[in-house]
Amino acid sequence: MTVSTEVTGKVAAEAAGKYTVGAVMCPYRLVLEHVTSRWGVLVLIELLDRPYRFSELRRAIGTVSEKMLTQTLQTLERDGLVHRDAKPVIPPRVDYSLTDLGREAAEQVRGLALWTEARMGEVEKAREMYDAAKGRG
Repeated sequence: MTVSTEVTGKVAAEAAGKYTVGAVMCPYRLVLEHVTSRWGVLVLIELLDRPYRFSELRRAIGTVSEKMLTQTLQTLERDGLVHRDAKPVIPPRVDYSLTDLGREAAEQVRGLALWTEARMGEVEKAREMYDAAKGRG
């Protein structure tokens, strides 16, 4: 059976078009990456509790570098998920909190994190079965 390149190309373009716009990543995919990134998830979940100063947030998260936390906060701020409140005092004080949009995203991410925690035993069992079937470990 031969499929014309026009039909094949159209199907490929439609499949790729779901996640890309031309050669550029689709805007909602970028936001999804920001929200679900390694540090984005942790920042959003921590900020659900209360606003944090930078150093407090870094301690709460743990192993994140200053550079990565700064980049993550800037990205989430740009996306409208995090609010940066710089107070004109000496020494300077900057607090980070969630916007309404950020709170909504953080609650979704926290739901996934809670599901992961609740199902970790099943995931570990599945990994063990997979590794045993593949002759690993």
